[in-house]
Amino acid sequence: MKEAKAESKRWTRIAHCRDIPLREGRAVKVGQREIAIFNLGDRFLAVDNRCPHKGGPLADGIVSGASVVCPLHAWKISLETGEGANSASASSCVETFHTRVEQGVIFLELSDDSRNGQDSGREEVSLICVEPRGIAVASESPTAT
Repeated sequence: MKEAKAESKRWTRIAHCRDIPLREGRAVKVGQREIAIFNLGDRFLAVDNRCPHKGGPLADGIVSGASVVCPLHAWKISLETGEGANSASASSCVETFHTRVEQGVIFLELSDDSRNGQDSGREEVSLICVEPRGIAVASESPTAT
């Protein structure tokens, strides 16, 4: 009998708090995945950056309370649960990610699959902050454990 491999999760350094303006989102690329991080003032929340409706960039959406409104077709997504307010189906949800802040730096709890697209055992991940109108310079980001 083959045992299922336990999912490994690690805290990964993502960005400085000052890099994400209040009530706005920014996208970061982690491995092959794009994640949107939002500054709600008292906390940071993170979700997949792809709207489940038509794939719109959620980081470019309008923040309303603890939700974001997709800039393409106005779907409203909860930043706390990842659920779409427009539909109760599972296909209207996006993945959410735990966040924490230490000394002005935002960390995301990511599985090896989220970080690398597969479990490669690498200890560092190259991150690229995706600005609303282009791509910023890649930044180094050591993994915190």
